[in-house]
Amino acid sequence: MANILVVDDEHGIRELLSEILNDEGHSVDLAENAAEARKARSENNYDLVLLDIWMPDTDGVTLLKEWAGQGLLTMPVIMMSGHATIDTAVEATRIGAQSFLEKPITMQKLLKAVQQGLVREPARRPAAAPVAAAPMLVGGAASAPVAQVVHTSHVEGQALAAAPAYAPVAPVAAPSPLATGSQSFDLDKPLREARDEFERAYFAFHLQRENGSMTRVAEKTGLERTHLYRKLKQLGVDIGREKKSAAAS
Repeated sequence: MANILVVDDEHGIRELLSEILNDEGHSVDLAENAAEARKARSENNYDLVLLDIWMPDTDGVTLLKEWAGQGLLTMPVIMMSGHATIDTAVEATRIGAQSFLEKPITMQKLLKAVQQGLVREPARRPAAAPVAAAPMLVGGAASAPVAQVVHTSHVEGQALAAAPAYAPVAPVAAPSPLATGSQSFDLDKPLREARDEFERAYFAFHLQRENGSMTRVAEKTGLERTHLYRKLKQLGVDIGREKKSAAAS
């Protein structure tokens, strides 16, 4: 979807933001200081940058000002900090930052800020050639252009009209219990064992249904992302395997 650079000197924050954004389908590069951020920016064009203010070599506001002065501020930049003052936030916005996230950053605030940044991002780039129809916004996400939808329906209608009236129907395999969410459990077990068995099946089901997205599973199950990771590890649920199963199904 989008190519995003995360700049933060704290390893845990970089990894957490990277996991959340990767789950959303974005490509993420990481930098732990301004020097690495400069190198990454010189080698890549990013759709969005998440930039920490307080870093050991050069602070984020200074780096932002540097990019603006060199004509490299061609992408939206979202500033992050747990100790910044209002004056700092105002200065960053004046230089060209799009928004500001205060640490600790919740998943909901992060995704909302990124979504808003990516929606506004095309305005910063040169106007592209006009297209037949502009995409509509449905529930906050861009859908296919109207002209494209009509064209697709027309092609599908031709394909259906050309099909034989009594085409042979291939046998359909019965859906697995995990795919349908219906499973049986041995209730003649100690409560702890029965509960763990149910929770393993429950989380495996939601991982497959959400195509392995930890972000959507966290929202669906009502758990904080870090709590969800700990829970899956405790239950022995192989996240990588469930993602592969979801991709194959």
